[in-house]
Amino acid sequence: MKKPNVLVTFDSMKDANCGYFSFGKGLGDALIKENKGKFKLKFYLFKRTQYLFNGLVDIVYLSRLDRLFFKKKNDFDVVHLSDQTCRLRPGKVDAKKIMTVHDMNKVHLKFSKPHRIKVYLKKLGKLISQCDKVVCISQFVANDVIHYFPEAKEKVSVIYNGADKLIPDEKHRPDFIPPKPFLFTIGLLSVQKGFHLLPALLKGNNFHLVISGKETPHKQTILAEAEKYDCLERVHITGPISDEDKTWYYQNCDAFLFPSIAEGFGLPIIEAMHFGKPVFLSKFTSLPEVGGDVAYYFDNFEPEHMQEVFRSGMRDFNQNNRAQEAIAQAEKFSWEIAANQYLHLYQECMLNSDSN
Repeated sequence: MKKPNVLVTFDSMKDANCGYFSFGKGLGDALIKENKGKFKLKFYLFKRTQYLFNGLVDIVYLSRLDRLFFKKKNDFDVVHLSDQTCRLRPGKVDAKKIMTVHDMNKVHLKFSKPHRIKVYLKKLGKLISQCDKVVCISQFVANDVIHYFPEAKEKVSVIYNGADKLIPDEKHRPDFIPPKPFLFTIGLLSVQKGFHLLPALLKGNNFHLVISGKETPHKQTILAEAEKYDCLERVHITGPISDEDKTWYYQNCDAFLFPSIAEGFGLPIIEAMHFGKPVFLSKFTSLPEVGGDVAYYFDNFEPEHMQEVFRSGMRDFNQNNRAQEAIAQAEKFSWEIAANQYLHLYQECMLNSDSN
């Protein structure tokens, strides 16, 4: 019996420091491992990322002409577009189509202009209408999709991302080693990540704060807040870091902070909890789904409220030894689980196709 052909697009994996890269690497490796001969898998990649996946899967290389005409449009039974920025448009393939939607952050950001939101929704709505299944990486994102595109409700499902357990290299040391004790966060230095709110948490204690990630002009706002709270010498912005550096910071920090107001999932939270660390999050968007009952939440961003949540949370975590609870929460999210759910969805698409 001929194996069904499945194409999975990982064409957003250009920048190793972006979330789509982590998603693609984690899911791609797990799909290869968990497939066990069910499907003939192929991945759609840029040539520059051909080093990924160790030659364990066949590759279809992206061409700029694919947007006009995809030569392999009839070669696949199922095409999984692994994010909504897909360069291979669903209308260019003749197959059952699945698209993963990671977030609809634009509709939540106060500085998004109405006409821009309208254009964004029109574009996303067209993509969704051309797909047979829509996967969201959290229930929060699914609720957004159903709210704005109620006609898509019956084809929407949720598959949570996984997270790799980062393995420390005991010999590795990052270029910058902060004085202990220190707090850690990581992500693009954008307004919605909320890193400018964190210097307020250094008031009345001796913690240092390490912020890692791609820098933007918003860095100056973060530094201005640090100066306001007289802790400029305790706030350290490292820029992008390696996985080894990130692992070291997770392992050695006293707590992980993530006050984001626009997240489709929140992978760093799980990475931190794998190390048994207390995590302090905003209560907004998808973060409560990831942090569960073991995280501590900022209900608002008033400095006094955030300071009290941080103080009481650290006291509770340490006095009640909640490290194992954090690890157990992180264990709920794995790429193996996610891969098997996607493989089941591919099979479901095939069955639906056979019955039509």
